[in-house]
Amino acid sequence: MTRTPPPYVPGHGLLADRSAVVTAAAGAGIGGATARRLLEEGARVVLSDAHARRLKESEAELAAEFGADRVAALPCDVTDETQVAALLDFADERHGRLDILVNNAGLGGTADLVDMTDAQWDKVLDVTLNGTFRCTRAALRRLKAAGTGGVVVNNASVVGWRAQKGQAHYAAAKAGVMALTRCAALEAAEYGVRVNAVSPSLAMHPHLAKVTTPELLEELTAREAFGRYAEPWEVANVIVFLASEYSSYLTGEVLSVSSQHP
Repeated sequence: MTRTPPPYVPGHGLLADRSAVVTAAAGAGIGGATARRLLEEGARVVLSDAHARRLKESEAELAAEFGADRVAALPCDVTDETQVAALLDFADERHGRLDILVNNAGLGGTADLVDMTDAQWDKVLDVTLNGTFRCTRAALRRLKAAGTGGVVVNNASVVGWRAQKGQAHYAAAKAGVMALTRCAALEAAEYGVRVNAVSPSLAMHPHLAKVTTPELLEELTAREAFGRYAEPWEVANVIVFLASEYSSYLTGEVLSVSSQHP
């Protein structure tokens, strides 16, 4: 068993000249890693996040590295349909079209059902499931009208398959993302659009370390076949695969980026 991550994989131009939007893309998590990987593969990217300051910092960093013509950013709260529509309009204006949407926005939390309030339940579901629905709906409307194909990649979680104490709201939301992915894929196939999802387990980043106890992190890591957590870029690699033509015959799939699956 190896506990050391593999070397970082260089870009191979898999997404040259594609235009992508990534939600919750500010910072060091899966969204930020995905935005970087898309750029490394040649795409033009619109970053989005509800945290305007972090988003501006991420935009400046990536624009300096990949060019301001390939990187743009717009704050977006995925619980607001108007903001979602504005985000995709912005992508059209900046990069000419939309080819790829990565729905990464999600919200967690820990509470036993007996203590969970309606507000806690509703907030997690509204960001994680309803937000994915709003963004997917808006993207599919545009992609269907354009008639040039496209890809939607959703971020689910292994918690959508397996139980975890204190995670009923998050697990329900992620299971919903999986079901939404499968249903949307059947509809979108009619106009040449693929819809898939990744299902990570534990992808470590600074924010997760702050909100998760060392004991829980140790327990979750021990469940993994490699005996370590995933690097965010390892999840982003699978998202790139699903966004590329290497997965041209995959739709309605939920790929586990983990040894934990049904």
